[in-house]
Amino acid sequence: MIAAARTGRWRAYALIAPALIVIAAFFVFPLALSAILAFRATGGGFTFDHFIKAWDLYRTDLIFTVGIVALSTLVIGVVAIAIAGYLTLGEQPRAVAILRWLYRWPLFIPFIVTGQVMRTFLAKNGMLNHALIGVGVIEPLQAQSLLDWRGIVIAFVWKQVPFVTLLVAGAMASLETQHIEAARNLGARRLRVLWDIVLPQVRGTLLVGLVLSFVTMLSVLSVPMMINPNSPTMITVDIAYRISTLSDYHVANALCLMSLVVAAGAAWLYLRHAAAAQASGG
Repeated sequence: MIAAARTGRWRAYALIAPALIVIAAFFVFPLALSAILAFRATGGGFTFDHFIKAWDLYRTDLIFTVGIVALSTLVIGVVAIAIAGYLTLGEQPRAVAILRWLYRWPLFIPFIVTGQVMRTFLAKNGMLNHALIGVGVIEPLQAQSLLDWRGIVIAFVWKQVPFVTLLVAGAMASLETQHIEAARNLGARRLRVLWDIVLPQVRGTLLVGLVLSFVTMLSVLSVPMMINPNSPTMITVDIAYRISTLSDYHVANALCLMSLVVAAGAAWLYLRHAAAAQASGG
């Protein structure tokens, strides 16, 4: 019995070994190396000078990054709830089918392609302004470029909404329909049913999607580089500049660890919510 248990244990270790090797090689080792370079002085000692320099030079960009990603996450949540809610509660089968077919498209488009598309779409002479002028919403002299923080938010929302919607819509589709049908029979509007009955039951799934989107957007380089590389810009552009132009890996790694702290903050909020939900039995 003991030999069989040991054999089964080693088989389990062998099954998870490839995943552990990948995590160690591509996540743990680079993180450790980044931390060493961020805290190592020129002479080889321990120092906080790189963090102080990074904060002095890029404090505005760090705040700008957190603001852009937080705003994008909020908008993504609202749009994803609206789309998933209509897919679940919509009464027009044709409209639901068309929406289900359309909303997933950006999910398969890389961020670098998204940045290039938005760079053309949101320019002063881009497709968006031409469409607005064509339907008479604005005059030609009123056309303006959205290649700034607004363009970054639009690109992030357009790219990440399908991912969060897919998770939330799947969670909504798995709910039991008795409560929804009872509320509709009592005259509750679809918005009230969505807010009071459906959304509380998929809150955990929504939070998972938003946290993953937050961390993903925090690490994107191509979108801010193509849409708004000027100051203030996102911290990923500053990291690329410190490495490619100045070969300053110390400050670049300090900026990476600062970004990691922001991402860890989002993960902590999710874990706190999950622990509270588990403690309350929700």
